[in-house]
Amino acid sequence: MEKSQTPYKNLDAWKVSMQLVERVYLLTANFPKSETFGLSSQIRRAAISIPSNIAEGAVGRSKKHFINFLTIALGSLSELDTQIELSLRLKLIQEEEANELLKIIDRAKSLIFGLKKSLTIKINQDIE
Repeated sequence: MEKSQTPYKNLDAWKVSMQLVERVYLLTANFPKSETFGLSSQIRRAAISIPSNIAEGAVGRSKKHFINFLTIALGSLSELDTQIELSLRLKLIQEEEANELLKIIDRAKSLIFGLKKSLTIKINQDIE
């Protein structure tokens, strides 16, 4: 696959987050109609927020600004993690489905933490 002209699209953190959004949409499509404006909507918004914040932070701003957006993305991942757990407890999803999503969430967290750490190191090197 060719590298994108849009730098954030080359970030593994963004790619995995986009996969997560796709999985969330497929999963929540099966939620009851009564959850359309409830938990389903909350889950989708939290998921969408993750790659959106990575993209917004990556476009031409300072490293500190990017780190701030990555922190917001991590917050959305934690929010999504909680919402998946709640969906499981309410029996809106099966344990297997929850586990699959939680693995993707953990992968995204790891990649975003790594990116954040890398940017922090670069900032510290720029100061020295």
